[in-house]
Amino acid sequence: MHLTVDQVAAATSGTVLGDGSCTVNGFGIDSRTIAAGAMFVAVQGTRDGHAFIADAVAQGAAGVLAERDPSVDVAAVIVPETVAALGALATWARPRLDATVVAITGSTGKTSTKDLTAAALGRAFTVAASPASFNNELGVPLTLLSARDDAEVLVAEVGARGRGQVAKMARVLRPRVGVVTTVGAAHTELFGSIEEVARTKAELLETLPADGFAVVGVDHAWSGLLVGASSAPVLTVGRDPSADVAVTAIEVDGELRPRFRIETPWGGAAVRLEIRGAHQAVNAALAVAAAVSAGARFEDAVEGLGDARGSRWRMEVERSSFGITVVNDAYNANPASVAAALEALTALDVPGLRWAVVGEMAELGEAAPGEHRDVGRRAAELGVDRVVAVGERARLIAEGAHEAGAEAVCVQDADEAAAIVLAEAAPGDAVLVKASRAAGLEGVAETVLGHGAPPRLTRDVTLTDTDAEETGPRR
Repeated sequence: MHLTVDQVAAATSGTVLGDGSCTVNGFGIDSRTIAAGAMFVAVQGTRDGHAFIADAVAQGAAGVLAERDPSVDVAAVIVPETVAALGALATWARPRLDATVVAITGSTGKTSTKDLTAAALGRAFTVAASPASFNNELGVPLTLLSARDDAEVLVAEVGARGRGQVAKMARVLRPRVGVVTTVGAAHTELFGSIEEVARTKAELLETLPADGFAVVGVDHAWSGLLVGASSAPVLTVGRDPSADVAVTAIEVDGELRPRFRIETPWGGAAVRLEIRGAHQAVNAALAVAAAVSAGARFEDAVEGLGDARGSRWRMEVERSSFGITVVNDAYNANPASVAAALEALTALDVPGLRWAVVGEMAELGEAAPGEHRDVGRRAAELGVDRVVAVGERARLIAEGAHEAGAEAVCVQDADEAAAIVLAEAAPGDAVLVKASRAAGLEGVAETVLGHGAPPRLTRDVTLTDTDAEETGPRR
């Protein structure tokens, strides 16, 4: 979106320093990736974005939104608080974007469904979409403000860490189509209960116009609450044969690419995806329902699914030069997504052992001990051979796996986990990497694939007990 600095200042009640008539062509908060001609927004986070303003300008930023004089040779807008200003700017700019907005929320599957929806729309429309997982009070405004001026459809991902946040972001986006993928045990420490999670996701559907469309995944216990929240027409989606868009005959090939069939009010179709994992079949069906609701032909939407590629660190399947298959699903984790990842690991066509390198599932509150132990048990029940739990808070995963018959160990950090896999995995083995974002387990995948520096093993470990005290031969 092209805006003048004067327009940014007017929308944010900011003060212009420099030439207010100059134009910026987008917005960003990362000085390393800021696009040439965009406006850099200096955000106060774990690090102060003001310290990186000069870097952003050197990278090509044409303007700055900041809380104090940046002392640079480009125009700036000074505001009391940049995050609030970004939201105000997006709200002001929304009527300037002549595009249908599809907004997607849910406990799991938001990013994959966003990627699939953008692909399903891509055969019929000029589409803009959230990059990566831009789904919070920063990401949603940045998604809208960085959309192309000629975008006909904007696909936006909406997350939440508390009641009212989905509604707040929906008021910025003003979607015509709202999608709720599923409701499950994610961030329950913050919400207090799964019911509160469901009611928060329902906020998106409550904001839809009467001539809009709600698309609701129904393979969970809270679908009735969601369906009842919408005054717009509702399309239900899921494995349930009574769903408006029903998914059947799901299979995956040896590379985890799913094949399945969907039956819809517009006809039936066989579908094959490049995005990995059997669970992506329902996400793809949600995407088709959203795309048709936004105006795409059913046939175009189905064909477009084949163009979808997953976002980084989500079910990436790659083989190392020495024959180990790595499934990098390290972006985030909750009980449902970990279960899906473990099922994908066991579906891989490999001749060797299956390793699950798993870390903490964050923000589960009082449910955390039981959920972590259940993950370990589930891994063993599915036939995972080796479980490496990373971090003290993940110890119960190792204990659950050990109790259920799998070899398991708990290690201190990602470096130690990578060292174990490098030392003991063999050609033909498969390694899943999965944890909440803070664990940083993508480094394990990168190291095993040879993209990162080999770690140094700091202590002797074995996979025969959860205390990781004994040593001994592995295979």
